[in-house]
Amino acid sequence: MEKRKKINIALAVLYVLFAIVQLNDPDPIEWFLLYFFVAVFCVVANFVVLPKKLLLGLIVAYLLYSGYYFSYFMDWIQIEHKEELFGKMVYEKPYLEGTREFLGLLIAAAGLFYLYVKVPSENKQSIDVFCNKVTGGKTTL
Repeated sequence: MEKRKKINIALAVLYVLFAIVQLNDPDPIEWFLLYFFVAVFCVVANFVVLPKKLLLGLIVAYLLYSGYYFSYFMDWIQIEHKEELFGKMVYEKPYLEGTREFLGLLIAAAGLFYLYVKVPSENKQSIDVFCNKVTGGKTTL
């Protein structure tokens, strides 16, 4: 197995673990899916070449969403006890959860960026080919 595929599998496992950890979050579905989608793309990238436009669109979406939490991150940057980030959630300190979510979105975007960079530009195969393989070429349900 080539090195890129091994890295994709390792990333997929890592992002699945990130997704599972989110199940105890106050909003578990959203965060589970955000990480799980990255894991799925890491696996799919081993079978087909993902469209660069799709990956770029997802990266931009994750980064834009992280912008929502940027002010929390800036609040955290200014506190004295930065280690609080790794402790329990304290409702009087919303910047802790906001910073975690900001950093989590950056981590997810980084995984997508890795896939984007590794897409071979000379190969024209796309996600459509993968979908056709899975559905047997059927385009309707």
